[in-house]
Amino acid sequence: MQIKSKDAVILENLERGLITPVQATIELYELHNTPFGPALKQNNEQDSLIKAKEELNSLIGLDNVKKLIYEIEAYIAIQQKRTLVNLSANNLTLHMIFKGNPGTGKTTIARILSNMFKGMGVLTKGHLVEVERADLVGEYIGHTAQKVREQIKRAMGGILFIDEAYSLARGGEKDFGKEAIDTLVKSMEDYKDSFILILAGYRDEMEHFLRTNPGLRSRFPIHIEFKDYTKDQLMDIAQLMVEKKQYKLSQGARRKLYTILTKSFSTMENTTGNARLVRNIIERAIRKQAVRLVNKKNITRDELIYLLEEDFREET
Repeated sequence: MQIKSKDAVILENLERGLITPVQATIELYELHNTPFGPALKQNNEQDSLIKAKEELNSLIGLDNVKKLIYEIEAYIAIQQKRTLVNLSANNLTLHMIFKGNPGTGKTTIARILSNMFKGMGVLTKGHLVEVERADLVGEYIGHTAQKVREQIKRAMGGILFIDEAYSLARGGEKDFGKEAIDTLVKSMEDYKDSFILILAGYRDEMEHFLRTNPGLRSRFPIHIEFKDYTKDQLMDIAQLMVEKKQYKLSQGARRKLYTILTKSFSTMENTTGNARLVRNIIERAIRKQAVRLVNKKNITRDELIYLLEEDFREET
């Protein structure tokens, strides 16, 4: 009887389906104390980074945002390389302020960053926790600190994203918003290597928020401004939206959509809406197409695909 090595037995059991690939990896690691686990983890991190960058590059507009993100990526990579060759490296303080109108991509970028930072080994989990004032501010003394700590705990290893963060400072003297801010600041110190905090909101409101809380500005070294989309960029976004849903815009529909956006820009001065406005218009057009077709017999494939001019209507 041939004596087989333990390696061969493990691989044979894997081939026969007696153990899973994960079990085989663990057994080989334990047998040889070889870092198969870290190697696999590194591959997963690289995949996460590649996919995040692909998604970032696919976004319409946001050129200034993309440029700054790649600067941050380069900065992190060089600091890591300096550490490997025993050179002094700057501490990575990556807490951020996002300033911009709704629908300009702030939440999307936060999610991409969480995946990128996981891919670069900065974050262990790379998840995004989205909260707002109601998730942080309590109703009685001590309640707020407890709620903030719960959200911090959820965000460990990832990013805590607070939308409309300026609302934390809008209450009166008896409001617990200041307690939320103080607890966040303390957590940033206590867990500085364990999570990243992003505060987001309208540009002017965030600037006022930082002026009235002078100790905050220095704790957030990275400020990213999200500019409003142009009409042409919104048309490109609309095209991507319908393609993802396996619809198409007729020429008449494209002209009508452009007219709606032009009117929207002139009446709202492009301070609200943005990509959310486009999404709402597209979803409404899809519903109107459904009403138009539902009682029709012998519907063709093209009729199911195309959104027509009549499916779009201007808001009144």
